[in-house]
Amino acid sequence: MGRLGTVTVPKIEADPAEVGLDATRLARIDTHFRRYVDEGKLPGWTIAVARGDRLVHLSHHGRRDVEAGLPVTDDTIWRIYSMTKPITSVAALMLWERGALELTDPVSRYIPAFAEQRVYRGGSALNPGTDAAREPVRVHHLLTHTAGLTYGFHHAHPVDEMYRSKGYEFGAPEGVDLATAAEQFASFPLLFQPGTEWNYSVATDVLGRVVEVASGQRLDEFLRTEILDPLGMSDTTFSVAPDSPEAARLAALYNARPGGGLVVNKVLARAATREPTYLSGGGGLLSTAGDYLRFARMLARGGELDGVRIIGPRTLARATRNHLPGGQDLETVGRPIFSESAFAGVGFGLGFSVVIDGPAGKQLANEGTFAWGGLASTAFWVDPVDDVVALFFTQLVPSSTYPIRSQLQTLVQQAVID
Repeated sequence: MGRLGTVTVPKIEADPAEVGLDATRLARIDTHFRRYVDEGKLPGWTIAVARGDRLVHLSHHGRRDVEAGLPVTDDTIWRIYSMTKPITSVAALMLWERGALELTDPVSRYIPAFAEQRVYRGGSALNPGTDAAREPVRVHHLLTHTAGLTYGFHHAHPVDEMYRSKGYEFGAPEGVDLATAAEQFASFPLLFQPGTEWNYSVATDVLGRVVEVASGQRLDEFLRTEILDPLGMSDTTFSVAPDSPEAARLAALYNARPGGGLVVNKVLARAATREPTYLSGGGGLLSTAGDYLRFARMLARGGELDGVRIIGPRTLARATRNHLPGGQDLETVGRPIFSESAFAGVGFGLGFSVVIDGPAGKQLANEGTFAWGGLASTAFWVDPVDDVVALFFTQLVPSSTYPIRSQLQTLVQQAVID
């Protein structure tokens, strides 16, 4: 994806009391999550909390590589998986601002294979019955995961099986590039009529291909020149060379071992040290706490950071509102499958989950909080009401293993006293 540069190392910028946080209550975060490491549930983690544009809490615990005995450090590189999605979504929104695409554009304008889409009606993966789509898949359907696409790893529907049969379970078959994959996705039936339901899917990967066609640049080039370099995110990339200094900073990847403890996931881990043919806008990036904190703070500041504007404040405000059909939540219109978000009381915008009813989801979260997470249990959110940004990094697959995100949400919010 290009060069890696000077490491962005986050530094504490204020005492918690200066920004209305109780230091004693804030310390509960570390006390709680240390137990995850000490009990063998997580290898290690980094947590960052900022308020009012000042970092007030930064902590690490455990190891980035348990077997090698290497600790988590400020410059640890993490697989952020689906936390790539907000970055790719912002890229598409930037092109919208420039008139290079419209949210209402049929995706077939950029990927002709999406013309004359079919929708699954019934039958098996080998012999499905389909109907014609009543309207085309559009760019805004990709941004909101309402296109009818899916993931092979869901194992919940015959169409998921079709994806897996062609090698699309986690990522793409070896040697397949983004353009080819997008055409393949178009060949599968949709799960539902576009715009009628929500299903977590390869939609943002397809959106990455739209970015390529609309911009005339490869996805990695566009992200680097338009978002990552301007924000100083020099350690955010699609891969690191296996013998490089960056590879030595890359955290190992784990699954929970049945009966307790951790086991290294070597199959998924190896993608991070291979130059990718398939540039996954939905899950391909690596990053550091310092880098992603800069991206999240840019979002919290309405699209600008340190004098560099990435996206307009009105565009961002529109993107972080609920766009689901009828203004409903994921519990109502979402397929009941794995996602990086709670469903009850949570809507979805243009690339972000959005809390629309905190009490409905039994969350200690303000309405308007927007967020997303990644397969390896990473997470971030921006709370515009209390002006709080929080991030959590670890490397445990899948992210549904433990209720890390809801617990972190509560632990951060209970520390806000002013």
